[in-house]
Amino acid sequence: MQKKPGNNFQKFAPKKSNAAIKEQFKQEKRKVKKERAEYFDKKRAEVKAQRPVGKNAEGAVPQAPAVFARKPVTEQMPLNKYIAHAGVAARREAAEIVKKGLVKVNGNVVTEPGYKVLPNDDVRVSGKKIFPAKNLVYILLNKPKDYITTTDDPQGRKTVLDIIGKATTERVYPVGRLDRNTSGVLLLTNDGELAQKLTHPSNEIKKVYHVTLNKPLEKKDFEKILGGVVLEDGPASVDVLAYADNKDKTQIGVEIHSGRNRIVRRIFEALGYDVKNLDRVIFAGLTKKNIERGKFRFLNEKEVRDLKHFRKGK
Repeated sequence: MQKKPGNNFQKFAPKKSNAAIKEQFKQEKRKVKKERAEYFDKKRAEVKAQRPVGKNAEGAVPQAPAVFARKPVTEQMPLNKYIAHAGVAARREAAEIVKKGLVKVNGNVVTEPGYKVLPNDDVRVSGKKIFPAKNLVYILLNKPKDYITTTDDPQGRKTVLDIIGKATTERVYPVGRLDRNTSGVLLLTNDGELAQKLTHPSNEIKKVYHVTLNKPLEKKDFEKILGGVVLEDGPASVDVLAYADNKDKTQIGVEIHSGRNRIVRRIFEALGYDVKNLDRVIFAGLTKKNIERGKFRFLNEKEVRDLKHFRKGK
């Protein structure tokens, strides 16, 4: 009976070349990487299946923070504030909705924004019953061009809500406006009190824009803008004006606190310039850092706290 060679005879067995050993090692490494990739792909697919449609700054929809819980309404509240808390519109816009006769309280049309609403009142806007939001949501969006900052559009145009998709079940709305052709930082929330604070003229909330003109800004016009330009709705001034690039004087940086409609564009147009591109880079201390155009993210606790304690002119 022939004996099988023991370990002592292994030294006489043909040895693999270094190239063969390396190739075997590479194949084993590829196999491990493939298995690991398949595992994480499976996990990502499971998580994605539980998420709503939409993309944030990292290309996926994060879950809204659960730390911003709002206390239930237990006392009287002004009607426009109640509407704002329901996520229909900011308080000033809510006041206009009330004045137009679009709001009913317990079946009766109310046109006074300061009308006191009780916790158990039936409040309807355009026939739809509304409820104050339970959780406060704060979304920071890097708005691209060709999107309008309204919650819906009768003409069927794309709105900023189309970008965030179903990232939250709460009804959020834009704080302030960016016109269709303006890009950049935009805050969306259902926090009516904060929206009121950030849009009220008396708080002088700072905004910084990067402006691209059709031709270099001349020194005389630079001085005119700093001194104030008279528009059809009154004088308009900026807080800071600077060339964003000393070698390219079509690139301008503007800091302003006015919230008037299309104010930056109109200042330059009044002096004979066309604004080719307008991008808001800062709003109330918030920037679009690490957020690609057309993407969004939720604010963290510190950012929300800073906004709520934002002081005049900051």
